[in-house]
Amino acid sequence: MSAATAPAQRRLFGLLLVLLLFAQIDQPYPEVALLQHIPTMLLIVASPWLLRRWPLSTASVACIVAFMALHTLGGRYAYSNVPYDDWARALTGTSLSDAFGWTRNHYDRLVHFAFGALSVIPVAEIARRCGGLGPRGAALTVLGWVLATSCLYEIFEWLLTIVAAGDTADRYNGQQGDIWDAQKDMALATLGAIVVLAMGPIIRNRR
Repeated sequence: MSAATAPAQRRLFGLLLVLLLFAQIDQPYPEVALLQHIPTMLLIVASPWLLRRWPLSTASVACIVAFMALHTLGGRYAYSNVPYDDWARALTGTSLSDAFGWTRNHYDRLVHFAFGALSVIPVAEIARRCGGLGPRGAALTVLGWVLATSCLYEIFEWLLTIVAAGDTADRYNGQQGDIWDAQKDMALATLGAIVVLAMGPIIRNRR
């Protein structure tokens, strides 16, 4: 990490901290807020050490911060209650659910798709820098990362809700009554990675 990129990366994590603090104002779901926001807080605290140990480009850091910002917004509203319909109605006079015929809150689907899409640049950068891989090897590494991490996250989320969430388990994991929720989430993350990987220059130009 060059001296020129360090301030930019600190500003990105500073912005994430501001978003995290704003997300706690008049917290609507305090019973699950701690579980939702602990990972973001730990990342912010550990970021100086992590970036010294494993330096990344500012583009990669921006992807990570963008994903965690989406997660922070979702965590504020326990994911299942992100009021995007209210926001759309205020702007356009109609809701997204009405426009597309949705019967559930799809914000969690967006975040899983974004996880795959926003993983491409940082994971490909690490694969090329540390593993000496070419574009094809980096692309396969990205897909392996997204598939493995999505699977492990769904298992972790299941175990965490059993152990820690108690009566709030359904509210925490955002399943919304869909028995195939985990599989759909993993599929969307993979699709997000594939869409970005299809833009070949993104992988070839990340050195």
